[in-house]
Amino acid sequence: MSAQEPAAAPKPAEVRREAAVGVPPRVAPTDYPAQAKAGTVTLAAEFSRHAVPTPNATYSTEDFVVVEVGLYGPAEARTQISLDNFSLKIGGKKGSIPTQPVGLVLTSLKDPEWVPPDPPAKKGGGTSILGGGGGGGQDNPPPIPPKMPFELVRAMNLATQRAELPQGDRALPLAGLLFFPYHGNLKNVNSVELEYSGPAGKATLSLRP
Repeated sequence: MSAQEPAAAPKPAEVRREAAVGVPPRVAPTDYPAQAKAGTVTLAAEFSRHAVPTPNATYSTEDFVVVEVGLYGPAEARTQISLDNFSLKIGGKKGSIPTQPVGLVLTSLKDPEWVPPDPPAKKGGGTSILGGGGGGGQDNPPPIPPKMPFELVRAMNLATQRAELPQGDRALPLAGLLFFPYHGNLKNVNSVELEYSGPAGKATLSLRP
């Protein structure tokens, strides 16, 4: 690239990776709808369905379901955390759904608060009487749906990345979001269970569908 050529504008797919810091843990495990013990660690969780509750705003994704999980322990407690420690069982099915990293979620994120601008009015219109039946404007393709501005996409992606449950050796309490691939309608689902198997032990949390 020569010195005179301008740098290419960043694309949504090029949004930088933001380190996960989680979300603020609630005051106590009982502030979540579900709790369970794994050794000295208490796990608490809430099923957010297809919503993505970050501290900045609540977004949505049709391709994943989200669980906000909190981990609590005695004073000065720490534990090793990995996304592989968690899985989700939906509707009593035998197989469990493994947690997926937040990077896979970003392409399906939407902001329910963003309202696309009205498309520009069509110029001209009507049917041409020239050319022996050639349609003037009848075969025009539909307008391309407007895309969310890059800065809004960037803010949404960064907020979601930061809200993911942090991994590694962590001090408790700690909370964050877990993402599980699931595109289906949850209307007729009668059970959702978050399964934990990690250094602290094993636990199953029964979540509200």
